[in-house]
Amino acid sequence: MIVCGDDALAERLAAELTTVYRERVTLVVPTTDGTGAVSPTRTSALLGRGQAAMNRTPEAAGTGLTAPRMLEAPVLTEAVLVEAGVREAAALALVHDDDAANIHAALAARRLNPRLRLVIRLYNRKLGQHLEELLDQAAALAAPGLDPDALDTSTTVLSDADTAAPALAATAVAGTSKVVQADGLLLRAVERPPPGRGEVADPGLCTLALLSSTTTDPAGAEGSDASGQDGPALLPDMDAIASATGRGMVILETVAHTPAASAPGRLAGRGLPLASLFSRRLRWSLAGLVTSVLGLAVASWLTTDDHPLHAAYLTLLDLFAIGDPAVGEPTARQVLQLLSGLAGLLLLPVLLAAVLEGLGTFRTVSALRRPPRGLSGHVVLLGLGKIGTRVLARLRELDIPVVCVEEDPEARGLPLARRLRVPTVLGDVTQEGVLEAAKVHRAHALLALTSSDTTNLEAALYARSVKPDLRVALRLYDDDFATAVYRTLRAAHPQALTRSRSVSTLAAPAFAGAMMGRQILGAIPVERRVLLFAALTVAGHPQLEGRTVAESFQAGSWRVLALDTAAPENRLPDLAANPTHEDADRPSGLVWDLHPGYVLRPRDRVVLAATRQGLAELLGRQPRGGAHGAGPERTGRRN
Repeated sequence: MIVCGDDALAERLAAELTTVYRERVTLVVPTTDGTGAVSPTRTSALLGRGQAAMNRTPEAAGTGLTAPRMLEAPVLTEAVLVEAGVREAAALALVHDDDAANIHAALAARRLNPRLRLVIRLYNRKLGQHLEELLDQAAALAAPGLDPDALDTSTTVLSDADTAAPALAATAVAGTSKVVQADGLLLRAVERPPPGRGEVADPGLCTLALLSSTTTDPAGAEGSDASGQDGPALLPDMDAIASATGRGMVILETVAHTPAASAPGRLAGRGLPLASLFSRRLRWSLAGLVTSVLGLAVASWLTTDDHPLHAAYLTLLDLFAIGDPAVGEPTARQVLQLLSGLAGLLLLPVLLAAVLEGLGTFRTVSALRRPPRGLSGHVVLLGLGKIGTRVLARLRELDIPVVCVEEDPEARGLPLARRLRVPTVLGDVTQEGVLEAAKVHRAHALLALTSSDTTNLEAALYARSVKPDLRVALRLYDDDFATAVYRTLRAAHPQALTRSRSVSTLAAPAFAGAMMGRQILGAIPVERRVLLFAALTVAGHPQLEGRTVAESFQAGSWRVLALDTAAPENRLPDLAANPTHEDADRPSGLVWDLHPGYVLRPRDRVVLAATRQGLAELLGRQPRGGAHGAGPERTGRRN
């Protein structure tokens, strides 16, 4: 396995492949000085962090695994890929933060090895879809004899922001579900508090996990990767569920159709209604003047016996002061002319106000909104980078009020905030008055998602001093630091909920699973561990093939959730993708209420929930001797 990148995701991905899947990994990182020389200090530090991440992994305890091989290069060229062994590699992960660099390397790698499984990190989702099609087509043309089933997932484009955004958004609101999409359906996993005395917990579709043993905060051990009786129990059996007391649960609660966008919805918002252009007072003024002019025209018609159109014409001339003076004409005509002139005088300031209001409306449409007065119960979102932008979109999809705080006026997420009309405060969150401007004292939750651990911590501490019971979710990279912060905040504010999240920790399992050749539908965080949802064909898996649904269940490892009843030739290759326009009305082929006695056949494709270690066992990648044994079993490399 080859991993190319130099940030936290690359480190954790390399550790994931080494510790959980026991793979031989080459980590390719760019040099810092641009000369191509290896920096021993930097290499040792990077390897040390990777080794520390592996040591914190519960599955790696006592295995004595070694860190991945390190290769440094100033630019990820074709020669560097060859030196890393791309021609003989099973999979290549390109997780640089630069989309263009990842695309360039992917095209070169596909030419060097058409059978290579590519996992690419891209922020642009639409570009990712086109890139998948292009690289799969290139693989089919370069290797005509390649198994078509392998081509379905030979290229996988993922985004760490998209993988982590649902979990980060879910932490901001109590009771908000964690969502994974499968074949146009939404799997909703919700946290439920421990049942009271004499109550029977509703298992929903199934119980995915038992949370840490605490009655005050179901995620009591979230600050660390705790294991054992105080840590979370993933995929428990019925005996464990029955004997669990005082422990919250993660339940797979509902399955619902994804709402399809209709034509009116796509066209909505393209125009500005009259009410948004002009104020109510101005609209009433215009209506009154129009009514007065109509009344004058009718009075002129009745008193002068003129044709109605001619009477209206004379009234308009008098209104705009361009008519002849009514000297020597009947008194009624003179009075009506004076009244029309007075209405014309009143019309001028109203028209000027309409022009000014219209210009002001169009100007403020492109400006950022300020938090309105009286706003409360909202979520304060700090940081509108890649992660913050995706989280903002998720929160607005859930109709949750949000106030954003961003220091950089050119931040990536500001156009989205402007388009969604989300109130935004521009300023440094560490400066006095910025969080107050975001109404943090009346907020429901604070999401600190900047790229700086210290900035997130400082903002959280200050927000807690303003509102001690504020729900806080921190984005922290260092696990040891996150553990210390979590425990301290929880001890200081026991009645307030605190969460610490690492984007790379949430995203690494999905990237690693895609490198192993299985379609990962999504990942659900359970405290600081991760539960994966995957789709795989039963054939070639003795743990599933020929067994009933009940017999295939392995507590703590995997559990079959659904069966894809579509014929193999009609199956969607990617269950996690949104349905296309042509497939929008296609009924889902997934059956969720499986009978425990159903026997799984080789041609069946199932959706299952699995731990990282359980998925590794299903993939058949565990070596038979040593950490990197000389003869590891290589079954299940391809889908």
